[in-house]
Amino acid sequence: MKQMHLIKTMVLCAIVSLGITSCAQKTSDDNNQNKENNMKKTLVAYFSATGTTKAVAQQLANEKNADLFEIVPEQPYTAADLDWKDKQSRSTLEMQDKSSRPAIKGTCENIADYDTVWIGFPVWWYTAPTIINTFIEAHDLSGKTLCVFATSGGSDVEGSAEDLKKAYPQYTWGESKLMN
Repeated sequence: MKQMHLIKTMVLCAIVSLGITSCAQKTSDDNNQNKENNMKKTLVAYFSATGTTKAVAQQLANEKNADLFEIVPEQPYTAADLDWKDKQSRSTLEMQDKSSRPAIKGTCENIADYDTVWIGFPVWWYTAPTIINTFIEAHDLSGKTLCVFATSGGSDVEGSAEDLKKAYPQYTWGESKLMN
């Protein structure tokens, strides 16, 4: 009887020891995963003509614990430039010319530090403004996941995201969001 009790106690101790070891390993794995996630950095790069996309970019950066980079045109857009009803407005002419690449002020100097880059813009003529192409072409985005967010009064983001994926198939594209 005593021998049976001793065997049960030893088996119980072995089970408890395995459980503790397993928990310690799980905690170690969790810590490694947390360190890995903390090392991944996210950037929210955005172009905002009127301030609407800027506000959304700030919100997204807060949600994603991301850094912000504003894509600033070298020549700011005026209200007349943005008049989509005027066939000769700057924005209309840029959007009609697929090779248009409006100059931007500066680049994101530390772009290599980021694993994920959210690119945001207002939807113009059912797609991304050509200044977004300027930003993409000015940076080495290899090895990053590019995600798209947009603001729009009536269009969705899917057409814009598909246009960018087709224009830059060499990059890895992630999710896209319409954020109004």
